[in-house]
Amino acid sequence: MPELPEVETTRRGLAPHVEGRRVSGVVLRRPDLRWPIPYEVVSLLPGQRVEAVRRRAKYLLLDTAAGSALLHLGMSGSLRVLPADTPVRAHDHVDIALDPIGRQGARVLRFNDPRRFGCLLWQPPGQTHELLADLGPEPLSDRFDGDYLFTLSRGRSAPVKTFLMDQRVVVGVGNIYAAEALFASGISPLRAAGKVSRERYRRLADEIRRILGHAIERGGTTLRDFLAPDGAPGYFEQELSAYGRGGEPCPRCGRPLKQAAIGQRTTVWCGHCQK
Repeated sequence: MPELPEVETTRRGLAPHVEGRRVSGVVLRRPDLRWPIPYEVVSLLPGQRVEAVRRRAKYLLLDTAAGSALLHLGMSGSLRVLPADTPVRAHDHVDIALDPIGRQGARVLRFNDPRRFGCLLWQPPGQTHELLADLGPEPLSDRFDGDYLFTLSRGRSAPVKTFLMDQRVVVGVGNIYAAEALFASGISPLRAAGKVSRERYRRLADEIRRILGHAIERGGTTLRDFLAPDGAPGYFEQELSAYGRGGEPCPRCGRPLKQAAIGQRTTVWCGHCQK
């Protein structure tokens, strides 16, 4: 499943081609993805100008005066802006037609989702969709820092990696980036969240921000079938220090990296460098 950097990369790729355009129509080639596509997408979105393309956690929002189309890429979904006459391929389930703007002709925002774990929903203006209601802060926002993590973690016995991946704590720190940030900050993923000091949480928060920011600039990790909006893969995967490297030498000390399941997710860490 695409993680936060992949989704942010998609947002940045789409925004220049979608913002400011008027939606001329919506074509649904099936009535549902993971969930039924609400009627408002077809009845309210056409005729509206896309004011902004936003991201909240791993969701994308196309903001208009009538409300926001809420999209999630699921396991293998992709969004591409294409010429309006581009032939339809297999699994091209949704087209959002966009009027010409400037010297650019008509375009279509096409949602391809082979496994249909993605979604296209609707958020009325001034409201927060239930999927977004209880989410924690964005990890690259001013609301997120080590003091926040330290305060929220007091009394918690769950492993710190599980704590980090709780979307009510902070959004978008998925399995890959939690493992990488814990490795970079020298914290064992097995350590109880409530037993991590304020100083170590400050370093961890800094590493989360650094690693996510770097991954966004590099185009994400490109796991599974994800492609950037222009079809080009990201390049961060080859730079990973811990994730997916169980049994290989630790980049720091050379000892074999350990691997185990924590919260039903594969976790890799160095038993010597991470305490």
